[in-house]
Amino acid sequence: MNTSKNTHQTYSKSFKVAAIRLAEYPGFQTQDVALALAIHPFMLSRWKKEYRDGLLKGNIEESLKDMKDKVQEQKTVRDLEKRIKKLEEENALLKKKIPFFSKQKKKSSRT
Repeated sequence: MNTSKNTHQTYSKSFKVAAIRLAEYPGFQTQDVALALAIHPFMLSRWKKEYRDGLLKGNIEESLKDMKDKVQEQKTVRDLEKRIKKLEEENALLKKKIPFFSKQKKKSSRT
């Protein structure tokens, strides 16, 4: 007897349409929206295609503001992660240059 259940989340049409609309906001990427809403980006892309093909219709009953705030937070996190990575790279480069500048300073102080 198989005891594992094959479960999956079911989303309302209004949730799907709201997610699609969020992904259309300027500056919001499908990946950010999907991550903020805890869905797979492929699923959101599929919903977008279904919406374009007229297979998915629905009223937006949920508040887009809450969803938009989640996506904005995710975008901010992504931007901060990029900034941290850049700063870490700059820091590593500076650490490599410290011995070089130390040698240069010693040479110039002797003359």
